[in-house]
Amino acid sequence: MSDPVLFYFDFSSPYGYFAAIKIDETVAGFGREVKWKPMMLGAAMKETGNRPLAEQPLKGDYCKRDWDRLARHMKVAWRMPSPFPIATLAAARAFYWLDDKDTRLAKRFARAAFDTYFGNGRDITAPETVADIAAPLGVDRAALLAAVQDPAIKERLKRETTEALAKGVFGSPFFIVDGEPIWGSDRLWMVKHWLRDGGW
Repeated sequence: MSDPVLFYFDFSSPYGYFAAIKIDETVAGFGREVKWKPMMLGAAMKETGNRPLAEQPLKGDYCKRDWDRLARHMKVAWRMPSPFPIATLAAARAFYWLDDKDTRLAKRFARAAFDTYFGNGRDITAPETVADIAAPLGVDRAALLAAVQDPAIKERLKRETTEALAKGVFGSPFFIVDGEPIWGSDRLWMVKHWLRDGGW
């Protein structure tokens, strides 16, 4: 099997939410896996000098309108959360802890976390909330709460973020297919084209 498609995202990214709904479906049929890789988008913004979209003049208002219409177009739940954006360290750490045990479970958790924040508008900053999200999936709450405070798991997220930046990742969602960087949920067609034709 060929190398997996790398899917970088932050749990506080609306476009990451929309991409998470479609990425596995997009890659299905090409004999590839999708490797989900949450990261700390704040570190990327610090590196590039960028600011959250919602805080940028003109662009912020446009994006809020775009997220709403994109949800209607995709027929998925959407609620502009408050507060926004948020730090999603607990969710990202929980993902990597789960991913080391069961990749499918980790993806189910990621989708549930995204849906809780953007589908229901519920703040997912607190580790206890993250544990609430994981519990219905059969995850032990106490074990998860301990894991997100584990220095090794904290370091794992830092390392994943550093490695992402080294590969040129600067936003969410961001895909790397056979070394080719592709940024944005509106570029899923490019991911599919690359997988089908091996480039252009």
